[in-house]
Amino acid sequence: MTYFDPKTVKYPYPLDTATHYLEVKKDDKTVFDKDYPYVDTSKKFKRKRFWFNIVLRTVAFLITRIRLGLKVEGRKNLKANKEVIKNGLITVCNHVHMWDFLGILASIKPYHPYHLSWDKNVRGENGKLIRLIGGIPIPVNDLRGSYAFTKQVKEMIESGGLLHLYPEGSMWEYYAKIRPFKEGAFFFAYKTGRPVLPLAYSYRKPGFIRAKIFKQIATFTLHIGTPIYPNMDLPKDEAIKDLAIRVHEAMVELAQIEDNLYPALYDNSQRIDYYTSEYGIGYKGSW
Repeated sequence: MTYFDPKTVKYPYPLDTATHYLEVKKDDKTVFDKDYPYVDTSKKFKRKRFWFNIVLRTVAFLITRIRLGLKVEGRKNLKANKEVIKNGLITVCNHVHMWDFLGILASIKPYHPYHLSWDKNVRGENGKLIRLIGGIPIPVNDLRGSYAFTKQVKEMIESGGLLHLYPEGSMWEYYAKIRPFKEGAFFFAYKTGRPVLPLAYSYRKPGFIRAKIFKQIATFTLHIGTPIYPNMDLPKDEAIKDLAIRVHEAMVELAQIEDNLYPALYDNSQRIDYYTSEYGIGYKGSW
């Protein structure tokens, strides 16, 4: 049984499901071009990440679990697929909280994927932390930068690394359903021949203290699925779309959403009202 109360949702969800609605105030003017180290392998950066990860695993994970009220289901799937994971893969999840990537890291440890990040976030006030936690900025309007970015990320996955993406394209806090997917995650899966591991957050009813004192809308459960492979017998574009659709279906099932209703693939030319007056609620069970 899962929980959500649409009356508590007061976030300004845009009409375009991939649009960000939170503002990034700072801009340090970093240029993401062909010379930027998207996957930084320098000794200096590795040392910084080493010490940062000690703090992350001893303090931040505990705080995150408390903050989200985090529970995890499906960790057995990590153990069952450890040989697959060792060869590199892509993880995906719905993006529903500022701390949800920390929740993912705490739930799938000892694995620590890189994650693709909005370029404005990496230039913003939390940019250094985002980089230390594994953030890779996505270059915009720079063809040679995009080529360098794609090459470095592809090589990282093929060498046994993990990459995390939010295929919905933006963070919508406490959103109840799985939004349409952009194709980036599935492009990398096809280009590397590696599978996609679907993850999905669902919600539980908060206790009295969380609801009344901390005004928390819901608590979180992260569901871990099983790897889904691209169909390499299909032409590239068809294979990418086919994989995106299958992963979208898997995440809807993981999150226990009934009648998700939305298309699996994002199409900016079709301005669909994805949440209507019911805020996209469609969970099994009751509250």
